[in-house]
Amino acid sequence: GSALLEEMTVQDGQVVPANFDKYPLLTMKEAPAVEVVLLEAGDGRPRGVGEPPIGPVAPAIANAVYALTGRRLYQLPMNEARVKAAIG
Repeated sequence: GSALLEEMTVQDGQVVPANFDKYPLLTMKEAPAVEVVLLEAGDGRPRGVGEPPIGPVAPAIANAVYALTGRRLYQLPMNEARVKAAIG
């Protein structure tokens, strides 16, 4: 969600919108297909598989945009408007 859609705007030191009832959240219908591959640890010890895979999502999307366009995006969300602005 944060990589593609969610954005926190601050104006005059205040978060806008002040009420999150209208805050845009990524829904399952809007979410892109994601393939997750779990790798075994070399030492055979069990590992947790929860939220840690979420961290690399934004960098992976940024690298995909770079591979496609040759342009780097440095600000989230990487929405359609920002991608179009980056490629001119």
